[in-house]
Amino acid sequence: MMLFQSMKMAMKSILSSKIRSFLTMLGIIIGVSSVIALVSIGQGTTSQITESLNSLGTNQLTVNITGRGATTSLTYEEALALGEIEGVDGVSPVISGNVTAKKGTENTTVSVEGITPSYETVQDFHVQSGRFLLDIDTEYRQKVALIGSDTAETLFGTEDPVGQNVQLNGRSFKIVGLLESKGSSLGGSNDEKILIPISTAERFLQSKGVRSITVTTDSADIVTDVKARLEASLDKKFNYADNSYSVFDSQEMLETVSETSDTLSMALAGIAGISLLVGGIGIMNIMIVSVNERTREIGIRKAIGAKKLNILLQFMIESVVLSGFGGLIGVGLGLFISWAVGHYSTMNVATDWNMVAISFIFSLFIGVVFGMMPANKAARMRPINALRND
Repeated sequence: MMLFQSMKMAMKSILSSKIRSFLTMLGIIIGVSSVIALVSIGQGTTSQITESLNSLGTNQLTVNITGRGATTSLTYEEALALGEIEGVDGVSPVISGNVTAKKGTENTTVSVEGITPSYETVQDFHVQSGRFLLDIDTEYRQKVALIGSDTAETLFGTEDPVGQNVQLNGRSFKIVGLLESKGSSLGGSNDEKILIPISTAERFLQSKGVRSITVTTDSADIVTDVKARLEASLDKKFNYADNSYSVFDSQEMLETVSETSDTLSMALAGIAGISLLVGGIGIMNIMIVSVNERTREIGIRKAIGAKKLNILLQFMIESVVLSGFGGLIGVGLGLFISWAVGHYSTMNVATDWNMVAISFIFSLFIGVVFGMMPANKAARMRPINALRND
């Protein structure tokens, strides 16, 4: 009964000053909504990066030759020789460049990659119609091409591009296959590209040597060992020259992204949590003002028999109700912001419901902590001193 009466009086006091009560809750609202929105955006971005890295394959290594000149590049044969290293399952050397693709009046700048038939299995790229490149295409430097779905739509519209010709920098290539749609990855769109035989690309793109090789291992468990063997072989090839190559390991990147994401999420939550503390200070200040304004009321209640616990409970409930309502509004606002960002932008958003619950509980905790001092001040008042107050 005492608790119900205290809650009733607390609600009456809060509703009697609606604007002041809302302004008091504002710090809590901003703090809770900021925590939820920032962490959701951070988690969504991490999830997007993780999906992109997973799409590369956890048993995949990418070798990039970064040095300059013929002495710091690999020939086609040397790139294929990396497949003889213990634990290597497949090798896919790539030569890349940008060209202008034209069909009739339509033209676009597109990425061209010179590849081998092993690209299909190593990179997990397949055709939805037509055929993939064959060994004979590479052997005889055929001017044939595979076209990405977005590039095909740009140049051919709704027509089937297979069997038709496309002009690449003025040279005619016959399209033998239409690639499946793969979406985007860390390297950009996988559907805005054209693939041609690597031997054709060497002359067409005037590229001296292979500078990018994708290597798959027999299993994800031996990636680290295979990476060490690759580095040993490349060190020997380039006479241990510094900065001549780099080996990208998606597993290591995943671990780094995960650690960075956790740190960033905690930092964002900490920054937003400062708003909660500021909101708590606001609650304490307003509650102190409320106690001072109601000094005579407290004196009358004590004079007619109210105990210290009754007064303490009333003001503590007021503080918790203010922070609790602020927390609920903050949760709603934070979820709305997260939804809006995910719906109206290209960013991925992933709501962390554990963080939602923690934020709300913390807002209640703030109400208890910062309401304690004003409530104690009210409860310790002597009736005679309180009644003297005008």
